[in-house]
Amino acid sequence: MKTKIILLLSVFTLIFTVSTKAQKLKKFGSSIEKKIGPRTIRVPYTDNTTYLGYAAPGNQDEIKDGKKFYYLYLWVPAVAPELGIRMMSPVGKTKTKNATKSQSYIDNASSKDYFDTYITLERSTIIKKGDVSVEGAKNATWTTLASNDDSSEMPKQPSGRKYNSLLRYKSEVSNPLRALTVGLYRIGFTTYKRGEVKGTFLAQVAAPVKLPGVVLAKTIEELKKGF
Repeated sequence: MKTKIILLLSVFTLIFTVSTKAQKLKKFGSSIEKKIGPRTIRVPYTDNTTYLGYAAPGNQDEIKDGKKFYYLYLWVPAVAPELGIRMMSPVGKTKTKNATKSQSYIDNASSKDYFDTYITLERSTIIKKGDVSVEGAKNATWTTLASNDDSSEMPKQPSGRKYNSLLRYKSEVSNPLRALTVGLYRIGFTTYKRGEVKGTFLAQVAAPVKLPGVVLAKTIEELKKGF
């Protein structure tokens, strides 16, 4: 009996440890690397915008390539040399400063549901605030700049697997369609496998320079309120 109790306690400790580790998010490092003694580290981004949300099954924005995609809209107010995007699910006990909390996240913050994140960064043909509208976003041409499924830099999910996502995209100045200029962007997210997307998530957009006026929102209407 004593052996069984010890075994159960060991299993509980292991589960707790994995769950705790899954909730620890390190500083978001840029593509710029710096040598400090024998170590090489990524220089942290100086500008970070964080959004906490909840993905509900059947509430997707679009079905693309057979997958249910959800979008976060992003307004970039100035030219940027690089953008970093990362997403983790579930949010758990992760602490973040000045994060925007959606009402759906507040209502479901205690949920233990999570999903295998897959993210994309897309740029639209809209470059003026006055042209930002629901209809405008629907009719705009969207160009996928980058995507990511699993990142070894991100925390493990409660399953013990590193299925959270992170990407860094450097502006291609010579190509107007792929340069990071002022305009409307969106972060698409879904799961690696086809199926329902369900659970809390943390999405973060970062840059190596200050970008006063960055807005990140779930809908175009919310985005415009942030202008």
